[in-house]
Amino acid sequence: MSSAELKSAFFDELLKVNRKLRTMFDARVKERGLTLARARLMMQIAKCEGKTQAELAEQMQIEQPSLVGLIDGLEKKGLVVRCTTDGDRRTKRIFLTPTARREADSMFADVAELRCLVLTGVDDADIESATRVLRVLSENIGAAAED
Repeated sequence: MSSAELKSAFFDELLKVNRKLRTMFDARVKERGLTLARARLMMQIAKCEGKTQAELAEQMQIEQPSLVGLIDGLEKKGLVVRCTTDGDRRTKRIFLTPTARREADSMFADVAELRCLVLTGVDDADIESATRVLRVLSENIGAAAED
């Protein structure tokens, strides 16, 4: 296999794995009545409650108006609350409700289970090597996006 063919095959596999992982996780969160985007947001909030909408949008790498729509949906379901800050009433910090916290914890358990399932039979050394490659790809994408 030539270098170009190898790179093409690698890229194809990378895209295929991404689609399959998203499909697997999406199926799990649909059982909870959530979309993939809302589930990702809940898990992000669970990792760092009290972040502002702007901070969450940056961490999730989505536009703020898109995030506001996701938060609105979660708020309607009683899963998040917006709290104003003392210094600026326009700035809202986002918190999970107790029900949402339990859901997020359960989703983290689902992710751990999926991770275990997907990585069955893969040596730690291979995971370490793949992680290095993915990190370089991420950096290259970031650099290309800045150009």
